[in-house]
Amino acid sequence: MEPFRLTSVPGLPARLHIDRWEQAYPGLSAGFTTRIGGASVGDYSSMNCALHIQDDPVHVVENRRRLAAVLNVPFEAWTCGEQVHGRNVAIVKRDDRGKGRVSREDAIQNTDALITNESGVWLSSFYADCVPLYFFDPIRRVVGLAHAGWKGTVLQIARSTVEAMSEAYGTEAADVRAAIGPSIGSCCYEVDGIVIERIDECLTELGANSEERRKTYRPGEEQGKYMLGLQELNRQIMIKAGIMPMHIEICGMCTGCRTDLFFSHRKENGSTGRMASWIGLDL
Repeated sequence: MEPFRLTSVPGLPARLHIDRWEQAYPGLSAGFTTRIGGASVGDYSSMNCALHIQDDPVHVVENRRRLAAVLNVPFEAWTCGEQVHGRNVAIVKRDDRGKGRVSREDAIQNTDALITNESGVWLSSFYADCVPLYFFDPIRRVVGLAHAGWKGTVLQIARSTVEAMSEAYGTEAADVRAAIGPSIGSCCYEVDGIVIERIDECLTELGANSEERRKTYRPGEEQGKYMLGLQELNRQIMIKAGIMPMHIEICGMCTGCRTDLFFSHRKENGSTGRMASWIGLDL
């Protein structure tokens, strides 16, 4: 069963909610935007949520405001990091609430993962094929997001996020609920041997067996090319970090296949918008 449920009303931002989580844990909101329902135009039409590309910042802020409104979340609560394809994890405190919502300059710098136990703080990050990772500790009421391209994946940002939650808030990995959101799948994500060398190093570090390697990538049609499944590799990293397999939700939608619904950096030759992930707990 697809864990991300599409909600679409004409004239409003279409978005995907992690349905099971929101039903099971009152006050939790978590999900992912689409390209539908915003103010942006041209290559970024219409619901681009990122400031770091060439879209008009006025449109981007309007799109973020629209999303906050449709989720009934104060726009002042939206909190963003400046992503760098690394593995740094930022602990978001009450004083950080709202950073990055209207300007890159005041975003939380040099971080691809955000965690917090503060209610009324909504975390957000941005994607156009990379893998959104969601974390929720229902015992200690901690939430987290991580942005995992192939570089962040082989750096095991998923493990770093779980370890940071443990160190900062006492989270136990076995309690964590995790989700892997819409991203480019192995059906569309072709990489070269240089990338696969790094993937193999990561798999070796994880102690992956031949079946786990087979699930992660396969040869492409062209010599020296491979079809890579970052969702599967992040799932393996989560499990090695101590998250129970039954506690990991995986979206079945590929951003490369579904450019009607999502922006795709790979399929749209780099000139496209970005979706946003979000997670937060009500006051």
